[in-house]
Amino acid sequence: MCPMPQGDHVGVEGRTRVCAHVLDLELSAPAPGLKRITTDGRWADRACVLVRILGEPLGLDFLEIPPAGLSGAAVIQLELERWMPRLRQILGIERTQANRETFGEAIRALGSTAFSRAHQEFMQRAPRCSVVVCSRDRPEELRRCLSSLLIQDYPDYAVWVVDNAPASGVTRIVVDSFDAKMDIHYVAEPRPGLSRARNAALRCTLDGDLVAWLDDDEVADHMWLTELMRAFAGRPEVLAASGVVVPAELDTQAQIWFEQFGGHSKGRGFAADLFSLATRSRQSPLYPLPPFGVGANMAFRTEALRRLGGFDEALGAGTPSQGSEDTKIFTDVLLTGGAVAYWPSAVTRHFHRRDLDGLRRQMRGYGSGLTAFYTALVLAKPSTAVSLIRLAPHALHDVYSSDSLRVATVGDDFPRHLLAENRRGMAAGPLLYLRGRVQDWRAGGLR
Repeated sequence: MCPMPQGDHVGVEGRTRVCAHVLDLELSAPAPGLKRITTDGRWADRACVLVRILGEPLGLDFLEIPPAGLSGAAVIQLELERWMPRLRQILGIERTQANRETFGEAIRALGSTAFSRAHQEFMQRAPRCSVVVCSRDRPEELRRCLSSLLIQDYPDYAVWVVDNAPASGVTRIVVDSFDAKMDIHYVAEPRPGLSRARNAALRCTLDGDLVAWLDDDEVADHMWLTELMRAFAGRPEVLAASGVVVPAELDTQAQIWFEQFGGHSKGRGFAADLFSLATRSRQSPLYPLPPFGVGANMAFRTEALRRLGGFDEALGAGTPSQGSEDTKIFTDVLLTGGAVAYWPSAVTRHFHRRDLDGLRRQMRGYGSGLTAFYTALVLAKPSTAVSLIRLAPHALHDVYSSDSLRVATVGDDFPRHLLAENRRGMAAGPLLYLRGRVQDWRAGGLR
C-alpha cells in the first residue's frame, strides 16, 4: 500500500514518495531505462505504462521496478511478452513463429501498421471541427490543458473556452495568452453548472460539424483529436464518440484507489466498440452504465446534440446531483436511434483527486448522479420505468454483492466506506435531481 499523503510525502534525502511513475512506452522505438528514482527526485517501486505500437495504444500495464532498475531493453522485452497476442494480430505473425526475438525483429523492421496508415490518411481529409473546454477559476490547470491542444496533429480546429460563473478574470487572462498561438474563443456563462457551460458553447457558432469536449483537469495526447474525429469518418450513423481516459499521475493512494474502482474509463479497455439499438441484446442502453463513454473525452455531431436539446442542466458538476450529464446525453443518442462509438485510440490523461476526502466526495457524486440520471429518464418518458424495473435485480446485485463486476478490480486495501458513500449518493440522487429542477425553474432556465 502506498503511503497516504495529505500533500506530497517527502522521504529520506528529500525524495518525494509517489505510488507509481506514469509513462508512455512506444515499442517501435528505443526505450529509456526505468529507475525507482526519477531525475526530479520522485521515488516509486512500480510504474504505470501506456504501451503503444506506432502510436496505437495497446493498454495500461503495471511494472514492478527492482532496486537496480530496468534497462530499456528489459522494459521492451517485458512488454513484448505481455502484449504478444495483440502484437501477433497487428504484425501478422503466426502463433508457431511467435517469440520475443521474432517480435523484436518484426517491430524493428516495422514501417507502418493498419492503424498508423489510417491515422495518416484521415489527416489528409480531416474536416474542420471545434474543441470546447469548460473551466472555472483554475488558471494553472487550464493553461496546462490548452498547452496540450497546441501540439495536436489535427490540421484544422478552433478552441472555445467557456468561463463558468467566474469569480475573477483569471480564465480570460489565460485564454488571451493563447490568442496568438491558436484559433481560440472566450465565452462567459454567468450561471454555475457544467451543463450550463456546455450549453453556452452550443449556443455559439461553433466551427465545423463536429464538437469535441475536454475537461480543464486533463491533458490531451497529441493524436487525441485526430483519433476522436476519425471515429465518425465513414460512419454517418455515429452521432457521438468517446475515447479513453488514463491517469496523468498516480502520486497518492487516493488516485490508486480511484483507478482500482475503474477510473474515468470504468474498465472499458482498449478495444473499439460501437453501440446502438441494434446492440441492445448484448448491452442495454440503460444498464450497466456507463459502457459508452465519458464526458472528459467525448465528441458529437453538433446538430444532433442541439436537436436533443443539449445537456440536462439539472445534472452535472455544479448541480445538486453532481454528475451524469454525459451519461444522459449518450443514452439520449442511443434511445433516439443514433450510434455511439467507443474509440480508445483517442487518449487523454486526467489528474485525479489527490486526497481521500476529495475521492469520497467523488464517489458520492457518482452515486447521486447515477440515480439522478434515471430519475431524469423516467420524468421525460415514464414508460422507461418498466425497463428499469426489469434491470433492477441485476443492478442490486452489482451494488451489494462482493463478487460483482463493480468491485472486481478493487484491492483488499480499498476502503469499503467509499463504496458505502457511493450507495448513499445513490439513495439521495432522485431528490437531488428534483431539487436541481426546482432551482432551474426558479431561475427561469428550465430546459
